[in-house]
Amino acid sequence: MAAPKKGRRAPASQGHPGRTLILVLIAMVGLIGGMFYSGTLTPRLGIDLAGGTSFTLAAQNQPGKPNAINETNMNTAAGIMERRVNGLGVTESEVQTQGSNHIIVNIPKGTDAKQARQQVGTTAQLGFRPVLTTTVGTKTPEPNPSKSGANDKGKGDKASGDKAKDQPGTQQNASSSPSAKPTTQGRAVTDALKKAPSAKPTPSGKPSAPPTPPALPGAEEIPPALQKQLNALDCSTKKSRAAAGEKAAGAKPSDPIVACKDDGTQKYVLGPIAVEGTDVKGAKAVFDSQQGQGWIVQMDFTSDGGKKFADITGKLATKSPPQNQFAIVLDGAVVSDPRVHERLNGGNATISGGFTQQSAEDLGNMLSYGALPLSFKIDDETTVTAALGGEQLHAGLIAGAIGLALVVIYLIAYYRGLALVALASLCVSAILTYTIMTLLGPAIGFALNLPAVCGAIVAIGITADSFIVYFERIRDEIREGRTLRPAVERGWPRARRTILVSDFVSFLAAAVLFIVTVGKVQGFAFTLGLTTVLDVVVVFLFTKPLMTLLARRKFFYEGHSWSGLDPQRLGAKPPLRRRRGTAPTQTKEA
Repeated sequence: MAAPKKGRRAPASQGHPGRTLILVLIAMVGLIGGMFYSGTLTPRLGIDLAGGTSFTLAAQNQPGKPNAINETNMNTAAGIMERRVNGLGVTESEVQTQGSNHIIVNIPKGTDAKQARQQVGTTAQLGFRPVLTTTVGTKTPEPNPSKSGANDKGKGDKASGDKAKDQPGTQQNASSSPSAKPTTQGRAVTDALKKAPSAKPTPSGKPSAPPTPPALPGAEEIPPALQKQLNALDCSTKKSRAAAGEKAAGAKPSDPIVACKDDGTQKYVLGPIAVEGTDVKGAKAVFDSQQGQGWIVQMDFTSDGGKKFADITGKLATKSPPQNQFAIVLDGAVVSDPRVHERLNGGNATISGGFTQQSAEDLGNMLSYGALPLSFKIDDETTVTAALGGEQLHAGLIAGAIGLALVVIYLIAYYRGLALVALASLCVSAILTYTIMTLLGPAIGFALNLPAVCGAIVAIGITADSFIVYFERIRDEIREGRTLRPAVERGWPRARRTILVSDFVSFLAAAVLFIVTVGKVQGFAFTLGLTTVLDVVVVFLFTKPLMTLLARRKFFYEGHSWSGLDPQRLGAKPPLRRRRGTAPTQTKEA
């Protein structure tokens, strides 16, 4: 029979608690350094705390659709607007219906309000129309034979043609294999017009009437009424473009229209809508590094939209400029006018040529979220102040400070020396929470609102509860007659299970709340979930290693009366001691 081993087996302990604490310290320093590196030292605030911009949009009746303004279409439009605004990287935006025909859009401060206004205000239906003809955006002057100086007029025409040729916009090519080089926009006048002979003086000394200039490309297909509207259209001012866009947006999809480009450099005669915006499944901006095209926009169509797009591109590819272009029309304005070189099958296409990252993202956002069931106009735009939210935040912080003070008083009165461990853990948790929320602002657009602050305050109780569970397990082991170091290690497995189960339930509730809710409640759920995860990190990587180190200190392992671990005060049982040379009379079952 083998001799029994002498002594008792020591419980497993954490090998290097100091290394774990150093790792936490490095993580904290890294997060704080990231704040200074990014130049963001405070969390991004929501509209209720920082203020912002509020838009009120009114639904408009559409021709041929008298009953289009209904609850279903209003809710659909609100959802599309919210996705469109969030497509700009904006979070914590509020989009909600008001009454039967209004939608309120609140955008927090710190967002480009002008860009957001363009995205929100551009609410008409999206459509792809073939280009019949195009010219410069200024008003076309009528020929006046009574005036002299025909030669000067001829020079002016040539100058205007050169000006149109040097417009800053670049042409986008729509093809399955787009050219890496952007082409030039459609010219305002033909070469024949620029080379037209000037008026010559008659024998009577009066200049004769100038010859009739040749028609623009595609003009033979344009009704005289549309040609007259094109000549009279002036896209050089914002007011005139808005009026033209409103008129074009109110036209029927089957009618040709005259329209301005969104920057006013071109004006067009466009055919009926060939592909509607509802046929676009999605679009996104992509940087093409393989073919060197820079930023491009990739479009995906529905099955029906892919067939329509293949048909229209097949027809346009056989025509000469500018009739081989199609115009992407949004809110009655042309946002892009790419050329087509071949029939595009497969339900997808690429628009390339002269895009910046911002312009490519804007176009992709419009294509993805531009098809609204209703048209809207902005009735009101106001700046929202943060006075009310600031007062509520001030009151909430006072309430949180009072609650935290009561927790600290309770910990000191009941746990005494152990309260230092709890307070240090709370400070670490607060630093991690603050730095992470600050960095998430520029990273994912996270904005701190009042419900999110409430979630952070609630997390104080969750974190304190984890400390209490662990401390009570240690004290239970001491009551059983064990010394502090074995009590710290033996109490940890039981406390760990309880902490994990409790935090899992809290995180699950936060995740479900985040998924099924919208708006500000999501801020509460996100903050609660984040702080719950950080509670696990702090307890495992800071509280437990710190407790292991303190258990080696004389103040704690000797059970000082102010340590919170005094065996006499806890009512500990005296340790069982066995006499030498005696064996137990009964064998305990394993």
